[in-house]
Amino acid sequence: MNRALHRLDLNLLVTLQILLSERSVTRAAKRLSVTPSAVSKSLTKLRHWFDDPLLVRSPQGLLPTPLALALAEELAELFQLASSIVAKRNVEVPKGVEFQLMLESPFYLELLPELPGLIDAHFPDSVVRIRNWDYDSLDAIISGKADLGLSGRESHPGSRETLALLPAAVDYEVLFSDEPLVYLRKDHPALQQVWSLETFLEYRQINIEWEKCEGWALDSLLAEKGLKRDIALSVSLFEQSLWLASQPGSQLLTTAPGYCRTYAARTCPELVTRPLPMVAEDRKKLTILFTLMWHKRNSHNPKLRWLKETIRRQLEQRLSL
Repeated sequence: MNRALHRLDLNLLVTLQILLSERSVTRAAKRLSVTPSAVSKSLTKLRHWFDDPLLVRSPQGLLPTPLALALAEELAELFQLASSIVAKRNVEVPKGVEFQLMLESPFYLELLPELPGLIDAHFPDSVVRIRNWDYDSLDAIISGKADLGLSGRESHPGSRETLALLPAAVDYEVLFSDEPLVYLRKDHPALQQVWSLETFLEYRQINIEWEKCEGWALDSLLAEKGLKRDIALSVSLFEQSLWLASQPGSQLLTTAPGYCRTYAARTCPELVTRPLPMVAEDRKKLTILFTLMWHKRNSHNPKLRWLKETIRRQLEQRLSL
């Protein structure tokens, strides 16, 4: 069979990529604005060209063959390169671009509030979907369900959240480092005592369950000293912990990133902050590295390059205030 590239309609590869994404002829047809019959005909041509079924019907939808799975990665790289080439023409910015972002909360609320508006101004009629960073976010980046992630990564060498343990497929860029602080009410009795590790551990605390893990680097450091916090509550968001700590009569402490100070000042003005009462060497191990993360296949994606540069610029402006 003559399989010279010039004999292959490259539009068929677009159809194949969408079929691999949707696993449905009907949904693929809707995305392509064509009839299901047209998509089926294209799939027949693709099967003939590759001499492989490519997608097989099943109760779960169309399932890719091993060859189709191998092609999926190649197609992603091909179309990223094609997008980069097209972008060099200085033609009109495409409309209706979709963004899938996994961003730590309240990080983006506090430091990137203008981001959705900037995206819409640059990409008319864009659709921006922001999801809170969670346990599944790295998998979403690797699978292509998310374009970009932004979250804190721990510095403690024993943590499972260090940059060194990121999957090989993920590229990253550290934007800035932050030091966690203790947040407590202005009338908290701990403020009448010498602020020390003993005082900090004397009071019950609100914990953040981060990526399905109850403890974090602070707990690891305390365990090395034979110590531990007395956890009264465990929640999933920093906003929740700050709000609970701010309630009248609360004697609970909570720990959150330093950037949350401005968020707390605006939403929970009853709170004040104190540094973690630990020696400098230990505090250094608790440094949080706020990091952009994306799949390596998107390194040259024009949309992602613009987005990363815009985030950098916005953070520089915010952090300089």
